[in-house]
Amino acid sequence: MAYEKKIPVDLDCPLRLTMSLIESKWKSCILDELRDGEPQRPSEIHKCLPEAAPRVLDIQLKEMVEDGLVTKTIYPELPPRSEYKITELGLSLLPIIDLMLKWGEEHFDIFERKYGEKIAKRPL
Repeated sequence: MAYEKKIPVDLDCPLRLTMSLIESKWKSCILDELRDGEPQRPSEIHKCLPEAAPRVLDIQLKEMVEDGLVTKTIYPELPPRSEYKITELGLSLLPIIDLMLKWGEEHFDIFERKYGEKIAKRPL
């Protein structure tokens, strides 16, 4: 059974519309991993985000295909192979993600205070 949102998306609010595409925990990270435009197999995406459950990533990739942020190509071979690639629509969200990355780097001290030793600094 597919998950259905309890609160409908507000079509009068562009911010909520944008957030509806990238609001989950991993969608922005998936777009960031696909930013170079090269197709990636699901296992490659899973390796880049090891702290995410594979099932969660698979669900979010499926939603991203439905939303037009990525494409999925399934190759008719045995065993079947599939790849995901970012679309023009997905690429158009990268400037927003870049600003979020920059803001996070500029305000890293907030996260150090909040999470202390639990946080691992992202390599620049």
